[in-house]
Amino acid sequence: MSQFKAADFYQIDDLFTEEERMIRDTIRDWVDDKFMPIIEEHNRSATFPRHLVPQLGELGVLGASLHGHGCAGLSPVAYGLILQELERGDSGLRSFVSVQGSLCMFPIHAYGTEEQKQKWLPGMAAGKLIGCFGLTEADFGSNPSGMLTRMEDKGDHYLLNGSKYWITNGCIADLAIVAAKEDGEVKMIVVEKGTPGYSTNTIKNKFSLRASVTSELIFQDCKVPKRNVLPGAIGIKGPLSCLNQARFGIAFGTVGSAMAVYDEALRYSQNRIMFDRPIARFQLVQNKLVWMVNEITKGQLLAWRLGRLKEMGKLHHSHVSLAKRNNCWMALECCRLARDVLGANGITDEYQTMRHMCNLESVITYEGTHDIHALIVGREITGESAVT
Repeated sequence: MSQFKAADFYQIDDLFTEEERMIRDTIRDWVDDKFMPIIEEHNRSATFPRHLVPQLGELGVLGASLHGHGCAGLSPVAYGLILQELERGDSGLRSFVSVQGSLCMFPIHAYGTEEQKQKWLPGMAAGKLIGCFGLTEADFGSNPSGMLTRMEDKGDHYLLNGSKYWITNGCIADLAIVAAKEDGEVKMIVVEKGTPGYSTNTIKNKFSLRASVTSELIFQDCKVPKRNVLPGAIGIKGPLSCLNQARFGIAFGTVGSAMAVYDEALRYSQNRIMFDRPIARFQLVQNKLVWMVNEITKGQLLAWRLGRLKEMGKLHHSHVSLAKRNNCWMALECCRLARDVLGANGITDEYQTMRHMCNLESVITYEGTHDIHALIVGREITGESAVT
């Protein structure tokens, strides 16, 4: 496999600190050395390379933007660049790290007690404990507040009943952060693996995110200690704040996918001979490559600014929606153009473009669909809600 060369048409590297570039390059090298040689086989067999999780812990990428309890405490931009490089490898790898850090470690860190933080965060940061996030249900995705999962107060414990669907890491998770309603109010509770009444099923036969574990969580009279409730997360804003953290990472991550397929298409065009010359010399091919580098550059700048706004405490959730929406769409369109440049070769897994394309069909859907994010931004700029 040729050595990846990152697109940087506007010298955006100059906008990052030396530490941010060093962190990004460390992850870039790790992805090249440890992940790229095995992703093709894992994608074929629909398996997640779980043996790499401890290495992710050693690299400090799990909960990297959190402070204390074994977490690295990196800047938002540094964290985003980590996810860019991980998704440049595969969306499933980035999804694992996003779920672990943004959807599981973040709520414990933000809404949990000190006892809860000490119990779970160090092990999760080290990759010794794996988490999953139970919000989506089979009939409630874009409308999570309609969830049917219930928790009933039984004195010293809650009785949890319901199910969650499309849950990344579910079947391999040691603990699940579950959103459920008590008397109509959404709360978040930690359910540990092995709790009676808690079971999981693997969702199989996926075309997308094949190198990622996707599951159903089932709770049947599941008895969970009251001490497992995250006391600071009351109401639907708790789960939505977790989604906002994950969407931030997706805005960076999808740039990585776009960079990967652009690099592949560019190299291919320079070496593929047609009519006695490389196809890179044809106007139509150059037009496709220019569109890709044009949109990647805009996506890079959008993600960079998003990170700096977060550093300054000026980030609004609509900023995240705009970046997630744009960069997912941009990356998916880059995949389609790259596949076109690759011709028939683009449909084989000898090349990575089709794998990224299929993955991005999930990424553009989860953590808020393209259309839902349009409504979020639309409400912000007009002051009018098109939903309620």
